[in-house]
Amino acid sequence: MSFLSYIINGISLGSVYAIIALGYTMVYGIAKMLNFAHGDVIMVGGFVAFTAMNSAGLPPLVAVLLSMLVCTVLGVVIERVAYKPLRMASPLAVLITAIGVSYFLQNLALLIFGADTKTFQSVISFEGISLAGGQLKISGVTLVTILACIIIVVGLTLFIRRTKAGQAMLAVSEDRGAAQLMGINVNGTIALTFAIGSALAAVAGVLLCSAYPSLNPYTGAMPGIKAFVAAVFGGIGSIPGAMLGGILLGVIEILAKAYISSQLADAIVFAVLIVVLLVKPTGIFGKKIQEKV
Repeated sequence: MSFLSYIINGISLGSVYAIIALGYTMVYGIAKMLNFAHGDVIMVGGFVAFTAMNSAGLPPLVAVLLSMLVCTVLGVVIERVAYKPLRMASPLAVLITAIGVSYFLQNLALLIFGADTKTFQSVISFEGISLAGGQLKISGVTLVTILACIIIVVGLTLFIRRTKAGQAMLAVSEDRGAAQLMGINVNGTIALTFAIGSALAAVAGVLLCSAYPSLNPYTGAMPGIKAFVAAVFGGIGSIPGAMLGGILLGVIEILAKAYISSQLADAIVFAVLIVVLLVKPTGIFGKKIQEKV
C-alpha cells in the first residue's frame, strides 16, 4: 500500500508541476520566450492568498479568486513593461530580463513580508478519503489538486480549439507575421497568454502551499525550475505534454525521495531530464520545427 500511496502523492505533486508548466509551455509556444519569472508569480499568488485569509479574514475560495486576479494583472503588467519592448530583441536579452524580473519580485516580497517562513493555512477543508480498510489514505488536498489539474488541462484544450481567442493563439504560435497580416491582434493575444499562465500560477501556488504549508519569498523558485523541466520533458509548446511531463516528474521525485535519497531527489529529476533530451531532444510530445529559409 505504501507504494500506491507514493504514486498518488507523486501524481498530486506532478499535477502542481503540470499546472505551472502550462504557463511556461503556453508562453513559449505563442511568444517564443522563456518566462523565468513565472516561478515567482507562484510565490506572489501564495502571499496574496495568505494575506487575504490571515489579515483580511476572507474565506479560502475568495482568497484563491483574489490571488488569481492579482496574478493575472501582474502577468499582464510584466508582459507590457518588461517583455513587450523586447519583442524584436535577441532571446538572450529576453532571458536576462526574465531573470531580472524574477529577482525583482523575490526582493519585493522580502521587503514586504520579510525573510521568515510563514505557515500557510490550507484552503481545502475536506479531510480526504480512506480506502482498503483505512490502509490507504488520500488527503483532500491531493484529491483537489489532481482534479484541478484535469479540469484545467481539459478546459484549456477546449478553449484553444473552440474559441476565437484560442484560434488566434494557435495562429500566432505558427507564424506571428502572417497572423498580424490576417488582422489578429498579436500583442493582445500574447498579453492574454500571460494572463492565463499567471492565473494558473496563482492556483498552483495556493495548491502547493496547501500541500506543503510553508511560504517564503523563495517558495516559487525550485517548483518553477522543476515545472520548466516538466514542460521540456513533455515537449515545450504542447499542453498534453506539460501535463504528462509534470505528472511523470512528480512521481519520479516522490519515488526517488522514498526509495533512494531525499537529498538526491532533485539531482535524479534533472538527470532524468538529461537522459530524455539525449534520447528525444524535442521532449515526449514535442514537434520538430522546420526552419523557414
